Amino acid sequence: MKVVIIKYNTGNICSVDFSLQRVGINAFVTDDASEILSADKVILPGVGAAAPAMSCLKEKNLDKLIRQLQQPLLGICLGMQLLCDFSEEGNTECLGIFKDQVKKFTSNVKTPHVGWNNVTSLRSQLFRGVNENEFMYFVHSYFVGVGNDTTATTDYDGEYSAALQKDNFYAVQFHPEKSGVAGQKILENFIRL
Repeated sequence: MKVVIIKYNTGNICSVDFSLQRVGINAFVTDDASEILSADKVILPGVGAAAPAMSCLKEKNLDKLIRQLQQPLLGICLGMQLLCDFSEEGNTECLGIFKDQVKKFTSNVKTPHVGWNNVTSLRSQLFRGVNENEFMYFVHSYFVGVGNDTTATTDYDGEYSAALQKDNFYAVQFHPEKSGVAGQKILENFIRL
């Protein structure tokens, strides 16, 4: 099983890598197109801002590559947002896998939203063996509303997507690598897809 973590100018690559090691996977961290294309599973992590992250993906021609992938891909946090059409963060055109807009939380709530939130309406293979209302760890100032590709929801300043799925593209707004046993289960489920 070859698992690749896409390397670009973003945080949380190491924590995702360590979390995979705990489930017996030694992932390759790379921005090499041939390595990514030959992977069985691909992870697009992300902590940071949308505009510089997309610029980095475009510089390396990874934006085009990601859109062409046929194997399962998991976007995490910013990685999920980059898989959408557009982000209000820096007015950024994103990858367009999910036809959703990424919006900023209103000024009614503290941002970034940092902490544990329960996830509900679970309807994806990623959540096999994960309890409804399980708590996951979130850190973000932007969100994706509930739409056709939503496979889990949570609530902070209103209900929004905690997870998305379309074809071979899976995405979570929370950090499974920081979400304890339930988060590990989600990563294991992704590896077993």
